[in-house]
Amino acid sequence: MPNTKPRIVITMGDPTGVGPEIIAAALADPEVRQCCRFLVIGDSAAMARGIAVTGAALRVERTDTLNWEESKEGVLPLWEISSLTEADMQYGCPTVDSGDAMYRAICEAARLCLEGNADAMATAPISKEALNRAGHRYPGHTELLAELAGAERVVMMLAGSRLRVTLVTIHEALSDVPRLVTFERVLETIRITHRDLHRYFKRNPRIAVLALNPHCGEGGMFGDEEARIIAPAVAAARQEGIDAIGPLSADTLFHFAVQGNYDAAVCMYHDQGLIPLKLLHFDDGVNVTLGLPIIRTSVDHGTAYDLAGTGRASAESMKAAILMAAEMARVQGSGGGTP
Repeated sequence: MPNTKPRIVITMGDPTGVGPEIIAAALADPEVRQCCRFLVIGDSAAMARGIAVTGAALRVERTDTLNWEESKEGVLPLWEISSLTEADMQYGCPTVDSGDAMYRAICEAARLCLEGNADAMATAPISKEALNRAGHRYPGHTELLAELAGAERVVMMLAGSRLRVTLVTIHEALSDVPRLVTFERVLETIRITHRDLHRYFKRNPRIAVLALNPHCGEGGMFGDEEARIIAPAVAAARQEGIDAIGPLSADTLFHFAVQGNYDAAVCMYHDQGLIPLKLLHFDDGVNVTLGLPIIRTSVDHGTAYDLAGTGRASAESMKAAILMAAEMARVQGSGGGTP
């Protein structure tokens, strides 16, 4: 009987940060090992050190074939893409070579997914500075994956069991946000949120669209983006059959969202969505890139250089990212989200 467990590729992230150790801790968890077949893409020395730091009962086993066997007890299967030196793996000191290794791990994981040789990818945190120093000019995973996959527009979603938020603008100065909140951008974010929630999470999702200004602009007293941009975008989405409602005031919406009244909240800027998300899901939040032709999840935190090598870094977000990737792949294989 064929093994139908999802095939998940996991990128090691920054070898000088917590990536290798949180992967080791997550893959030592029986719940993770039972949910999927997995393959880590990275560096054997970095992963062996991550295992040692955590004390996980695992050993690295390098492979150069994709047979996707059931994960062997005590084994961390590794697809090696680099041979880093000790100098390239000093905690908190990424080098050009370690930055290039991060890049190549991401590219290899995306390739396996795009070619249908893996069902999803889950990524550990990277150093954006090291990525750029190695000559790979991307603000982060999202933009690199969009280019690799040929996706014109992608949306960042942060998700936990109680709340999901998507962002119209991401890493932008607050002073630039009003200019960037356009009718087209709001509508496209609603569309992608609807499409991928329907595909992976919940059929015909109910989507809340937030206002930009306090009290939805208070009839134009505090800004007119709600009447001029956001409300028309919501109306256009509804004309397309999308169950979207808004603009809604952010100071009250999240109370109702966590009660289950909405399946996701479309937020206008970074902190509008991430403050409530991290209040509820600081340890187990997952970053999901919507709009790609492949499934990609990630931890919702950075390289945590201050914790690297201590064994104290929480693996909960890495574990949640792998579990969510596996569930998304399973749902996609079954034909769509839950009714």
